[in-house]
Amino acid sequence: MMKFLVSALWFGTLGAIGVAGATTTERPATFAYVLQAEGLAATKAGAVAQLAASGRDWLVLDAMFGDGVPWERGDLDAMRSAREGRKIVAYVSIGEAEDYRPYWRKEWGTGGHLTGAAPEWLEGENPEWKGNYRVKYWRADWQRLVLAVIDDVMARGFDGVYLDIVDGFETFEERPGGQLMNPETKQSYRRDMVEWVKVIAARARTSRPEALVIPQNGSQLVAQPDFLAVISGIGIEDLLTDGDKLQTKAHTREVAGHLEKMRAAGKPVLLVEYPRRADRRAWVWQQGREHGWAVLVTDRELRTLGWAGNE
Repeated sequence: MMKFLVSALWFGTLGAIGVAGATTTERPATFAYVLQAEGLAATKAGAVAQLAASGRDWLVLDAMFGDGVPWERGDLDAMRSAREGRKIVAYVSIGEAEDYRPYWRKEWGTGGHLTGAAPEWLEGENPEWKGNYRVKYWRADWQRLVLAVIDDVMARGFDGVYLDIVDGFETFEERPGGQLMNPETKQSYRRDMVEWVKVIAARARTSRPEALVIPQNGSQLVAQPDFLAVISGIGIEDLLTDGDKLQTKAHTREVAGHLEKMRAAGKPVLLVEYPRRADRRAWVWQQGREHGWAVLVTDRELRTLGWAGNE
């Protein structure tokens, strides 16, 4: 009774779904999210071995093992073949530029400071993530750079893409003097992001029609039917906790309310939380299971396999 009461306080009257009978292809029970695989092993071969043996249904990986060393098709095949139905998707930031990516040009700026040579679509550095810069994601020049990355990861054999900073529209809505409508496109910043994700999905599915397209955060966008239709699932960070602190009930209820549309559409939710306390981890996993979400508790730097609850 107490477990139900706690869940009701946080989620209101949202429905719950089970994961029994779900396939790893359509609704993963577990997943890994590793962007710094050199934290797993000193060599790519060692990281491949650990990821292959991880027992996770889906793997979300950076396009690179580390230091400019890419995952090759053979690496992906080795990891994928170790578990029936396993899918491997490539992390791609579509709402921020990263100064450690191949597309970055040194003349654009260093140390968090942009130069006069920086393109017009490039904005200031994200104060919370060094080397990450906000972008005007609707601009064609930025989109061309990202679409080249999409082409590359799909050609190397990834099963799809995991799109970060999909919530980048919030930066433009919430800045001082911000507004909901984009004066450049004459539509909302949210609509600009929906259309951007649709462009990416179409590009990824040109070579692989069944390619997975999974946005991270930006759950408000599932209210738009064409966004919900084009995505394969959604990743959500910090729904229940903020580190070892509980999230506010208002935040959890708002985001979980959006996720009801995912449940109704039969599409998976990948919940990523970062608490360190054992009791918080256990509670997060229990809440996720009750709502039919795949849950991962991991480190904020994404250097480890983390904990999937049933291990």
